[in-house]
Amino acid sequence: MVDLTTTTIFNENERPLRVEIDLHDHTTIRAKMLNWIARFNIFVFLDNPPSPTEQSGFRVRAAVGAKYRMQVKAVDAFPTLHHFRQAYPGWCFGHIGFDVKNALYPGLSSAHPSSMAFPDMAFFQPEWILELYPDKLIITGEGDALRCWDEIQACDSTIERGYQSGEIAARVKPSLSREAYIKRLEQLHQHIQRGDCYEINYCQEFGADDVFLNPVGLYEALVQHSPNPFSVCYRWEDQYCIGASPERFLRKVGRTVWSQPIKGTSRRNIQESSADEASKQALLHSEKERAENVMVVDLVRNDLSRTCLPGSVQVDELFGIYSFPQVHQMISTVRGELMPDKSILDVLETCFPMGSMTGAPKKRVLELIEEYETFQRGLFSGTIGYLSPNDDADFNVVIRSIFYRTDTYQLRFATGSGITRYADPAAEYEECLLKAEAIKAVL
Repeated sequence: MVDLTTTTIFNENERPLRVEIDLHDHTTIRAKMLNWIARFNIFVFLDNPPSPTEQSGFRVRAAVGAKYRMQVKAVDAFPTLHHFRQAYPGWCFGHIGFDVKNALYPGLSSAHPSSMAFPDMAFFQPEWILELYPDKLIITGEGDALRCWDEIQACDSTIERGYQSGEIAARVKPSLSREAYIKRLEQLHQHIQRGDCYEINYCQEFGADDVFLNPVGLYEALVQHSPNPFSVCYRWEDQYCIGASPERFLRKVGRTVWSQPIKGTSRRNIQESSADEASKQALLHSEKERAENVMVVDLVRNDLSRTCLPGSVQVDELFGIYSFPQVHQMISTVRGELMPDKSILDVLETCFPMGSMTGAPKKRVLELIEEYETFQRGLFSGTIGYLSPNDDADFNVVIRSIFYRTDTYQLRFATGSGITRYADPAAEYEECLLKAEAIKAVL
């Protein structure tokens, strides 16, 4: 049951540009929205269920269709984004791929093969903005918002998966054997012992070919299995990112910016509360996990200090333990106040790529990542998010995500962990498998 409220804005042709619809069935409308946006070749669908780290007003924010768009290689990334933002200052959604690092740190490159083909950076100003709250849906655009609502209502309220559970997971293969992974971590330990770096995020890729599925159906299965506050279904033409990320990269409200790096993971035991609590406490008191977390916090503080007022960067929370459906996570929160002459684009540029997916010192670990990993990260460990008309922003960290191509039917995902002198290679390998469980469970 739905009712149009009196909050309806019309243009000069008496077509409604914005409507608010009172809702009594949030779940059904959400499914209809997903089925409706699937017809567009560019969209972002941001799920934001109530989370352990934050309560947010909206449950879904979707940007659909592209009035204006940009896509560029790494070398032109941030200069083009600045120009695009000046030309089109309204809502802006998109992504920054990991390989933009090559433009930010001279001398870096990405020589590994990649099965995916996301642009290094892409942003768009949408035709429609859909904001779904617990009790209402707001539709905003330059067309007929009532017609848009009619199209959404006409869509199916069920989402088809298009595949049988288990048939794909059985074909998913890691890019590295256990033995090869452990050998590479032992080599990275030597770099740490020599003082080349203090911490490095090392990742491995998993994948399957000739995979035929409905990406929107896969996304729905993933977020039902593993609801997380920075989940996203993102399509850029033939490329999909289907993600259930728990991590925020950067948020801006007014002149305040936050980063919430995650370092530290332990398995949940939902069936046995005492074992679950023991796992949580072990994470909180783990010397290895705390060392990883404090290193990335220091890195984030240093990155934010380049655009924030002197003395304004502070740690609001250190070693916070938060529980998600499959894992406990150690999350810290760092906050700062922007300098008068700095924008959110400046913050993105100086903080990217995020410390939780790189390490310290950042440039050296980026060189080591290229040397020891076997795949090109692409959008993995990049960021997806948005800029609002008043330059507020929110960007996630692209982890716990599946990448899928509808033109070649290839599927890939990656997992990793932070490596310090405390790291045990075999345990790190098991942590990578733990992080992959939610993905393999829905495949």
